Amino acid sequence: MQYIAPLAKLIEHFRALPGIGNKTAVRLAYHILDMDADQAKALAGAIIEAKEKIGFCNTCFNLSDQNPCAICASEQRDHSVICVVEQPQDVAAMERMREYHGVYHVLHGALSPLEGVGPDQIRIKELIYRLSNDTVREVIMATNPNVEGEATAMYLARLLKPMGIKVTRIAHGLPVGGDLEYADEVTLSKAMENRREI
Repeated sequence: MQYIAPLAKLIEHFRALPGIGNKTAVRLAYHILDMDADQAKALAGAIIEAKEKIGFCNTCFNLSDQNPCAICASEQRDHSVICVVEQPQDVAAMERMREYHGVYHVLHGALSPLEGVGPDQIRIKELIYRLSNDTVREVIMATNPNVEGEATAMYLARLLKPMGIKVTRIAHGLPVGGDLEYADEVTLSKAMENRREI
C-alpha cells in the first residue's frame, strides 16, 4: 500500500526499531497521528531529552544521567563486589530482584568471534582497570546463558583468577513455575549441575 510521504517516513522509522515489524510500525504510526498535538510533542520531547541527557557512567558504563551513576555513587552499595553483565537492560533486571547490593560493570556485548566481537570491542580493559585498586574481592559473571555469554564468562574468569579475585558465575537452571517436560537438555543439565542440599 502507498502511504503519503510523511506517514511513510514515520512508518519507516518505527520499522527500523528492534522487534518492530511492518504491521506494528503501521499501527504505531497511526496511533501517533491519532494523538493530539500536545501528546505527540511530549513524546518527541521525551525522545530528544533521553538522547541528550542520558550517557554512560564513566565507572560501570551503565546508562545514566549523572556521572558517576547513582549506583556507583551510593555509599550503601558494596563496592567490593562487581556483577558483570552484557547490557544496561541486564542491570535493570538484576535491580528488580532487590537482593543484590554490590555494583555493576556493563560490557556492552559478549565475545563472538564469528561476528567479529573480540576483547577489544567490549569493556574488558575498563573492568581490569577497576580491579587494579585492590578493593574488589568478588566478581560475579552474570552474562547470558548462551554460547557467547558462557565464552565471555570463561574468558574473564581465566583473566581474573591470577589477580587473586574470587570469580563466581550465576546459577542456571529451571525457572520457578516451569515444567520439567518443557525444559531443554542444556537447561536440565545446568539445573542438575547447580543443585544444592535442602
